[in-house]
Amino acid sequence: MDVLYKSAFRKFVKKQARCFQLAIEDETERIKKDPRIGEEKKGDLSGFRVHKFKFRGQEYLIAYSAESNCLIMYMINTHENFYRSLKRYIREVG
Repeated sequence: MDVLYKSAFRKFVKKQARCFQLAIEDETERIKKDPRIGEEKKGDLSGFRVHKFKFRGQEYLIAYSAESNCLIMYMINTHENFYRSLKRYIREVG
């Protein structure tokens, strides 16, 4: 399965410390092995799944979608305003 990273996801990961980047890579591999691991969203975000994980006591969310043989990683961030930011990003990117 191919993995495609959107710009918001890449920018967030690039700014992080190496140990956190490795943790994100591990979570991405978990999603790649089982794309149904995340919670399926409804309404405006239908078609997206969100996987939650903790790193050093802080909860992070990864928004992604699985299409045919491709996994698209849209965004990663803390829970605060995550869904609002995701909706705004989807509107802007189209």
